[in-house]
Amino acid sequence: MKKSNIYISLFSLSGILILTIIISSFTKSKKDEKFPLNTSISNLIFEGQRTVSEKTKEFWFDGKAELSSYKLTQARYGETHQGTAVLVYVTEPFSKKANTKADHNNPNNVSVLKLNKTLKFNTGIYPYSMMTSTFFPLEKENTSLKITSSLQEWCGMTHLEMKNETDFIFDFSSYYEGFTFKNKVIKKTILEDDLWTLMRLNPELLPIGKHDIIPSMSFLRLRNREPKAYKAIITLQNDDKGTSHYTMNYPELERELTIHYTSIFPYAILGWEDTHYSGYGDEKKLLTSKAELLKTIKTDYWNQNHNKDKHWRKKLEL
Repeated sequence: MKKSNIYISLFSLSGILILTIIISSFTKSKKDEKFPLNTSISNLIFEGQRTVSEKTKEFWFDGKAELSSYKLTQARYGETHQGTAVLVYVTEPFSKKANTKADHNNPNNVSVLKLNKTLKFNTGIYPYSMMTSTFFPLEKENTSLKITSSLQEWCGMTHLEMKNETDFIFDFSSYYEGFTFKNKVIKKTILEDDLWTLMRLNPELLPIGKHDIIPSMSFLRLRNREPKAYKAIITLQNDDKGTSHYTMNYPELERELTIHYTSIFPYAILGWEDTHYSGYGDEKKLLTSKAELLKTIKTDYWNQNHNKDKHWRKKLEL
């Protein structure tokens, strides 16, 4: 074989090899694009480098709380029930030492944006009342210092609490025999309950792609699922009406949660849909719980506790 032919053959093989690498890289890129892994939030959870803008601080440190009411349709016992939901966001100092709201000035106190999320609905003759409180640092740390969740209905009540230590420590009290546990250790990962506040402070840091997430405490209680991390696929879509749609899909739980919020500051939560199985046995059905925003007000509600202050509830359509 002539030397020139050898060069041509080698050139052809090199071209084929380069083309193969390009195609492979493109295919991998498209595959990763479908389920991108956003590692920024995972890293920030442990590095504690998050900050918020001065505009954000001015909005939340105005001496008032933000109260938003929602028309609620809640799935329970294989049916949907009408009710109301309220999201209460308010800043306050948190004492890590006492693991409670701080009542005294201390340089070690942490400023948190607390969220109290309440759900109220009736199932037949008896009422349900659920509340979850998250104490999410305004800056730096990216995991709530504490989360508590309670459920009350005429059969009894339950209480689930997460303490943020070296790992997450979960305690659960229940009126059912055999369900109570203490000091359940779970390795730190993303908490679904935290994303409702991260969305209000730093929506650009919301995790996208495939992640291990501990579902909301209210969902865990309603479905009686074990507190632990579950695989989730997360997507974010922005429409031309200025609304962002943040979706978490949990294949193992057969559950999909979508939170709708405004794409511009202050990133108000407009509502949500939570689709999963409800009921037991023959009554088990795939149903969607949803909430639609009614009203939002800002007020120092802790001072509005007299009969003359009931007009605030009318403003919230509660």
